[in-house]
Amino acid sequence: MRAPPPPSASWAYFLDCDGTLVELAPTPDAVRLTARAHAVIRALFARCRGAVALVSGRSIADLDRIMGAPPLPAAGQHGLEWRDAGEHASAVVDAQPALQEARARLTALAAEQPALVLEDKGLSLAVHYRRAPELSAVAHAAVERELERIGDAYRLQRGKYVVELRPAAGGKAHAIAAFMARDPFDGRVPVFIGDDETDEEGFALVNAAGGLSIHVGDGPTVARWALPDPGAVVEWLEQAV
Repeated sequence: MRAPPPPSASWAYFLDCDGTLVELAPTPDAVRLTARAHAVIRALFARCRGAVALVSGRSIADLDRIMGAPPLPAAGQHGLEWRDAGEHASAVVDAQPALQEARARLTALAAEQPALVLEDKGLSLAVHYRRAPELSAVAHAAVERELERIGDAYRLQRGKYVVELRPAAGGKAHAIAAFMARDPFDGRVPVFIGDDETDEEGFALVNAAGGLSIHVGDGPTVARWALPDPGAVVEWLEQAV
């Protein structure tokens, strides 16, 4: 996989969070954005006249906690939440009542297996097993059972040491396309940087649009360029500012 060409301030940037801008951590609330990364992202946002958005599986509230103020345009929970450049936030779907029952059962599972971490995002539920990879089968089986109960309105989303129950609507590709139809993103070359299976649909969309798809780390991907780790992502983005 080849390294991407030097970045341009005339492009539109869509950035995943965990594993892309921040190193993965044992629990979701343990990740930290470095001071250098914060400075580069803010400078890039100014240099690109606002054409920088976060596209993540995390909730928008959680992204704000990690990234700090002022808030950036963002698509949270795999595109289920949306905030445009004018800081107007909205949800693509409403949480289904059946999700409350799934929440109760997965909360009980996390209590029985303390090495598992249940991340409640409001519209979706994620079971993390990074602290105990041997519990992968337990986590996946539990979420698969909840998917069978809740029906076609939801889907199972796999990631790095995490399995998630989320609404079937949305998706990172949908979020990127929605941003690209609006100012200040429209008319620019789209760039999407991600590291996980959840980012593959975004890579495919950007490829079709003639943009740059950049995969962070190893593993099979449809992305056309690669960077080794979050530090390299920050260093690459720094060239544009």
